[in-house]
Amino acid sequence: MEIMKKYCYGPCLLISISINILLSINLFVGKISERPALSWSVKAAAEAEMVAAMSCSGHGRAFLDGPIYEGEPICECYGCYGGLDCSEFNPGCAVDADSGDPIFMEPFWMQNAANSAVVISGWHRMSYRYSDNTVMSTELEKYIRKLHALVGNAITEGRYLVFGVGSAQLLNAAVYALSSQNSSSPSNVVASVPYFSLYQDQTVLLNSKNFQFEGDSTLWKLNNSTNNMDVIEFVTSPNNPDGELKEPIIGGKTIYDHAYLWPHFTPITGPSDHDFMIFTLSKLTGHAGVRFGWAVIKDKDVYDKVMNYIHLFDFGVSKDTQLRVLKLLKVVVESDGKPFFDFSYNMMKDRWDRLTPVFSKSTRFSIQQRHPMQCNFLNETRLASPAYIWVKCQREEEDDCGVVLNAGNVIGRSGSSFGAKDRYVRLSLIKSQDEFELLLQRLTELVSLENRSVYTV
Repeated sequence: MEIMKKYCYGPCLLISISINILLSINLFVGKISERPALSWSVKAAAEAEMVAAMSCSGHGRAFLDGPIYEGEPICECYGCYGGLDCSEFNPGCAVDADSGDPIFMEPFWMQNAANSAVVISGWHRMSYRYSDNTVMSTELEKYIRKLHALVGNAITEGRYLVFGVGSAQLLNAAVYALSSQNSSSPSNVVASVPYFSLYQDQTVLLNSKNFQFEGDSTLWKLNNSTNNMDVIEFVTSPNNPDGELKEPIIGGKTIYDHAYLWPHFTPITGPSDHDFMIFTLSKLTGHAGVRFGWAVIKDKDVYDKVMNYIHLFDFGVSKDTQLRVLKLLKVVVESDGKPFFDFSYNMMKDRWDRLTPVFSKSTRFSIQQRHPMQCNFLNETRLASPAYIWVKCQREEEDDCGVVLNAGNVIGRSGSSFGAKDRYVRLSLIKSQDEFELLLQRLTELVSLENRSVYTV
């Protein structure tokens, strides 16, 4: 009897395991069969796959909402390329390094097409509000807080979050919320040079009696006493255009613009902990066209004023946008953010590694200095890899650097756009790989021509 038990044990165990596996498979298949077959989403998915499959010769992209030729979508080409399939290169064209369009992240999202795609039904979120009577997705808010905790670039615990139509809307909402309500003594809005031009442009455009733009923080401080004066200061850190980590010049009421406070642009030395901080999806994931930003706010009264501003102007961010952002952030935080931030950081590092030696050979042009810092997120000491190169023309007679670069077929954004001298020009490093390669080529040619007398501007 014992011998029979001994020899039966193995086969019996195997039979038992097999039966359990078969039952599990049957249960799983049964659940699948209970699900409704795909119907309306099939056509939408097929259309999306069709345009995504168009190669555009690798120098452009096709889109469902793009131009149509003979009833079919056609390619939209990157700079200096043309033709129906973007195969025609114009060797004499000027490379456009003016725009801050963050197309550099496109390859990552193509590699993660399935996880980042969104199919939206025609009846998706038709209401103004969510079921909890708010205009902000609680699930999206949860992922934003999770992202900041993961990266370690901002404290969100115990703070209020507000969503906006890009950071641009939130920048002005912040000025409105912090400004004086006494029109006879408007708040003075300042920012240190070089500053992002939108601060001035928005403030002037709205022409409010409660606030006015006063320019450079340092100059304003020299000419005014801050006693009994209402001042709102923009602190852009890392700075646009030069990538510097900025601190307030005046203090008091500050708005921290942290659009570029991500590991691919700067070392994360610790979490930002300020009263009013603004972030944007465009410089995190590259999705500038989605138009989504968020603010992290300490004070309840300030939060209420910002929410009032958002309600009056837009009644919240599009529900379609919030769904897409949620989908993107779920990909970003996968595996503790390592795949996403490794890709984005290595992309920016490579561009700086290739451009820096070009300028090191030049006496005509100089660029901003970068200093190594400890990055807590990457757990290493590293240099910043800013989104832009801040170029200075060193020759005394070349006081308009934009003209100098234009002569070399390079288009940048002049220093005066940032409250600085036109001896400076901002060049974007976050556009497509095609446009970066062409920019690198043009700058290399400019530097190589420095000592040739045949070259004149």
